[in-house]
Amino acid sequence: MNFLEERILKDGIVKPGSVLKVDSFLNHQMDIALIDQIGKEFYRRFADKPVTKVLTIESSGIAIACSVAREFGVPMVFAKKSKSVNIDGEAYVAEVESFVQKKKNLVIVSKKFLRADDHVLIVDDFLANGCALQGLISLVEAAEATVEGLGIAIEKGFQDGGYRMRNLGYQLESIAIIESMDEKTGEITFR
Repeated sequence: MNFLEERILKDGIVKPGSVLKVDSFLNHQMDIALIDQIGKEFYRRFADKPVTKVLTIESSGIAIACSVAREFGVPMVFAKKSKSVNIDGEAYVAEVESFVQKKKNLVIVSKKFLRADDHVLIVDDFLANGCALQGLISLVEAAEATVEGLGIAIEKGFQDGGYRMRNLGYQLESIAIIESMDEKTGEITFR
């Protein structure tokens, strides 16, 4: 059992609808030492890749992506979920459906921060159905940049996102893959 699986068992809470609450350490209150450990683990797993940018989606993936970018010594870019006045000029846009929020968002990255010569490592906190990853991949493809890999802290292995991404040929590395969760007992089983 790895460090993230241990923490999920200790502090994660299984909720109805295949939702795993990890807000006490990962995506509301953040355990920075754990986040840094995740960053080091993704660096270890992708160290052979010529990563020039780390890309994530706001907001829960940002802390993890910052830690990963620090390890690689490269910039981190996050796709915004709404156009704001501080995004000037042209932007890449993709539609993403949120598993937890049950709604679609347009995600946006300014064209000046994602270029054709970039080698991008996409990082996020969760993988369920893969919609967020697919949206981020489409942003990278629109920029004619290269996806070097996909790093996920927690993958819900009982949903099809990981299967789809691996079948598309991407190197997908998940630190914790949940095989099953029982909302009645709170039991979590890892792959």
